[in-house]
Amino acid sequence: MKPIVFLFLFTSLNLWSQSNFEKGMQFFEQKKYVQAKPFFEEVIRQNPKNYEAIDKLGEVSVYTKNWDEAVRCGYKLKTVFPNNADYWYKYGGALGLKAKNSNKFKALGMIDDVKEAFETSANLDPKHIGVRWAMVMFYIELPGIIGGSEAKSQKYANELMRISKVDGFLAKGYIDVYFERYAAAEMNYKKAHEIGHSKTTFEKLYDLYLNKIKDEKKAAKLKADFDK
Repeated sequence: MKPIVFLFLFTSLNLWSQSNFEKGMQFFEQKKYVQAKPFFEEVIRQNPKNYEAIDKLGEVSVYTKNWDEAVRCGYKLKTVFPNNADYWYKYGGALGLKAKNSNKFKALGMIDDVKEAFETSANLDPKHIGVRWAMVMFYIELPGIIGGSEAKSQKYANELMRISKVDGFLAKGYIDVYFERYAAAEMNYKKAHEIGHSKTTFEKLYDLYLNKIKDEKKAAKLKADFDK
């Protein structure tokens, strides 16, 4: 009887854990991250090696701006799965957000770890779009005195161009907007929109026209064409 009882208890525990995960995912998909969090935490409490739940808890922590927890989840995942590019990317992103929301002295101490995480992710997966976008933004916003540069940002924008033309043109447009080169940004955003014709490409070009170039006629025409 003992093996049967043990099997019953194990199965019940597994079903309970699965049920909690599914409930957490329901809230997560509805973007109700505060409500999702306790379900993922309970799954992890029952099984500390449920890495799918740890991954989701990390994402929830980012959305709820709990940077320390997001970093812990990312660190655990990239340590257990050192060849997983996505986990390195998420770890670097969590570190970067923590640094961005810390005082300057504390942020400086995290810069090298952010670089290492992103670069490891990029090397592990030559086609990972998310980490290359992160590098574009990271190097363009990082002060030159501690390693930031347009050249490094453009390097990753060029890598994006080889993977996805839409993302490549959007990244180059993003860099141009950062340096207030609005004519060049318009050219890049228009190319991205011609290829992708998506909500994202529309919004980038529309925002450029309306809020940067301040050309309401171009903005209105773009919107009218897109709405068709």
